[in-house]
Amino acid sequence: MARPEAGYEAAVPPRPACTYSSCYCEENVWKLCDYIRSQDRYPLEEFYAVFISNDKRMIPLWKQKSGHGDEPVVWDYHVILLHLSSGEQNFIYDLDTVLPFPCPFDVYSVEAFRLDDSLHPEFHRKIRMIRADLYLKTFASDRSHMKDANGKWQKPPPPYPCIETADSKMNLDDFISMNPEVGWGSVLSLSDFVHRFGSQTDYSYSLEGQ
Repeated sequence: MARPEAGYEAAVPPRPACTYSSCYCEENVWKLCDYIRSQDRYPLEEFYAVFISNDKRMIPLWKQKSGHGDEPVVWDYHVILLHLSSGEQNFIYDLDTVLPFPCPFDVYSVEAFRLDDSLHPEFHRKIRMIRADLYLKTFASDRSHMKDANGKWQKPPPPYPCIETADSKMNLDDFISMNPEVGWGSVLSLSDFVHRFGSQTDYSYSLEGQ
């Protein structure tokens, strides 16, 4: 079977050439959106920043670089980029996964999301989708969430200035929140997200060679 990404042109450079700071996934995705805007290869409106979290801020994801074997990593939140492609398959860009970059949506769904059905309810995932152009206009972070009680960095901050808007220096919590009354974009259950954007085909191709 032909690989689903055949003929698909990535919207950003190869993973090693992307702007990346460990544990700053919200900024990494913002930078991807900014790059896509600057290149004008694809309409920015086809891309969405996707925040994954829940009310307990405990969400398991598989196939993460920081994982061990087939064990999931449990994040408080994670952010990926979704491309609603005009082809048969949508694509996920995740700079923290060991899966292909970009990764066909159906592959990412099966390998990284898996299903909520087998998880304890407190680990069920929710999704907040924000269109890339809106994300670039509204997101702001002063990175204070990455400092400990003594004001020391838990992880080194990105080398570029903090992202801010005219209205805010810090609104990250509004994006992590899965309360649809708060913030921007729309909130979905993981199953709704997968059903809406997956191709609904059988997962019949392998990840051989990746």
